[in-house]
Amino acid sequence: MKKKPIIAIAAIRYFDLHHEHNLEKIKTFIGKAKKMGADIVCFPENCITKEERLLLDHHFIKEIRKECKRHSIWCIVTEDVKFGEHFYTTAMLVGRDGKVKGHYEKINLYGDDTKAGNEVRVFETDFAKVGIVICWDLTFPGLFSEMKKKGAEIVFCPAKWYYDLPSHKHSHKKKEIQLLRSMLLARAHENVFYVALSNPIIEEADQVSYSAIADPHDILKELIDKEGIITAEADVGMIRKFRKYYGKK
Repeated sequence: MKKKPIIAIAAIRYFDLHHEHNLEKIKTFIGKAKKMGADIVCFPENCITKEERLLLDHHFIKEIRKECKRHSIWCIVTEDVKFGEHFYTTAMLVGRDGKVKGHYEKINLYGDDTKAGNEVRVFETDFAKVGIVICWDLTFPGLFSEMKKKGAEIVFCPAKWYYDLPSHKHSHKKKEIQLLRSMLLARAHENVFYVALSNPIIEEADQVSYSAIADPHDILKELIDKEGIITAEADVGMIRKFRKYYGKK
């Protein structure tokens, strides 16, 4: 298992190449992340289609899986997916071999018309133990504590973050970004792991296009109102040492 994998966040602009889906853009950014040396790339919430809801065997997901296998890279993509009789906002973890290694269903909903998930999951990869949350989950510290107990070393948060105008009296977007920074650092510091947030670029006044990667002590990289990829080296060995030093297992 690599002690210093490279993690990537893809902040993509939605529906500019095709007005109904982002498939080609996702495939392009998977290739870009690989060229930047990334072991895994995480895309924002509901990144695949504009209107359509999917099954796990949908051809869009199959195409993304093929691209991961072609580039030998892990990937996290999120969309509304049907399991049984219900749709869940689902983050799918795709491995280097193109297989879906696991999925997480969003637990804490905020105006979503999907069903809430109920299971905290941490996944074993070839570079670290990875946890996944989605968007509004970021505001629930207990969820992150549960992932720490399960051994998570890196937690990814695909999001499509909006804010309510009454939340701030002025400088709304600036203050919301400050709030996201503080939550990102708090979750990383209190649990001694990396937290990576991925938001899209959407032309809506109350949408916050802020993506960042944090370690337990600092915001390592961030991207605001700009499409692109940010990467950071995740020193998993350091995380394990810090946990012993801080008395957190």
